[in-house]
Amino acid sequence: MAQVRNWQLGRDMEYPYTADRPPKQFTMIMDTNKCIACQSCTIACKSTWTWGKGQEFMLWNNIETKPYGFYPTGWDVNLLELLGEQAWEGDTYTGQTVFEAAPPGERVLGWAAAEEDWSHPNIGEDEPTGDATETTYIPENPHSMMWMYYLQRICNHCTYPACVAACPREAIYKRPEDGLVLVDQTRCRGYQECLTACPYKKTMFNLETRVSEKCIGCYPKLEQGLQTQCTTACIGRLRLTSYLSPPDEVDPRKPADYLVHIRKLALPLYPQLGLEPNVYYIPPVHVPPKYLTQMFGPGVERAIEIYRNAKDDPELLGLLMLFGATERIWHTWEVANGVARAFDEGGEEVVAVPLREPTFTRPFEFATEVAGEPATGYRHNT
Repeated sequence: MAQVRNWQLGRDMEYPYTADRPPKQFTMIMDTNKCIACQSCTIACKSTWTWGKGQEFMLWNNIETKPYGFYPTGWDVNLLELLGEQAWEGDTYTGQTVFEAAPPGERVLGWAAAEEDWSHPNIGEDEPTGDATETTYIPENPHSMMWMYYLQRICNHCTYPACVAACPREAIYKRPEDGLVLVDQTRCRGYQECLTACPYKKTMFNLETRVSEKCIGCYPKLEQGLQTQCTTACIGRLRLTSYLSPPDEVDPRKPADYLVHIRKLALPLYPQLGLEPNVYYIPPVHVPPKYLTQMFGPGVERAIEIYRNAKDDPELLGLLMLFGATERIWHTWEVANGVARAFDEGGEEVVAVPLREPTFTRPFEFATEVAGEPATGYRHNT
């Protein structure tokens, strides 16, 4: 095992390869506070990428209701139980990662989901009282947990992918220019070691073609300077497709660097697993911090406090309001005179969004009768 630096853990760790970071890492940031689980992102992804034979139950993008929803069933609780105690001292993780806890002869600590675990992604969804009986992952006293939130999930395109570490054929690789994790299906022989190894269960197996498949980050769109299908389909404007700089080359003008490294508002999913995932989440403000800390690491309470005060922080507010404002990928932003503006790599303005929508009161003389009664003027937003 090589020694690599995992900045999310605050320490070095063991990994099978000496992985070089790309100059810019594909990343996505999700604001969980905005999601209504409309599944527009799921449908956009599925209708684009997973509509063929053998992909009937394959969801590269899915929304699941926490704490009861899973795809596949029990994907996170199973591995967390195997991993054992996950301790932090401040911002440094002192427990074992899935690589350090691997059994003898294995590179990764993993578990294999049964075929039926993939077949009912909505079991337990939207059941805050725990009425779903088809799954065993319901707390004994569900009425003590009267909260829920929606978790948006795609492949994390990790810096240290477990699927890459586990594949005996070296059929899975990180694209050097942007860090996307892709499958070379000409090399894949269907051993399914990647399915067992991936703790997020975002590598999947096609029973018809007998090869593995996974989210490709919509790279045909990225190469045209466009954000992913799930991002542009999101009616809640809660997603941002962007690029993250290496941790020693942080640029505060770049949105992902600002949210992840500088403000530490966007947090990784289960950082203690050791993969350094590159999908980040703004945690929900209404969920108990103890639960969120296990899921997103020790920075949860700080992130929630920052988010709650965003209304008084024009720079941060402007950045958050630019989420979903354009299909194009933008690389820098600024807030001036009450307007947030985003720019492409060449510095050209891509989109502008006012921090506050202007409100006008129409003069009475322009009002018309309503239902036979004279109107007295009304407010109109533009």
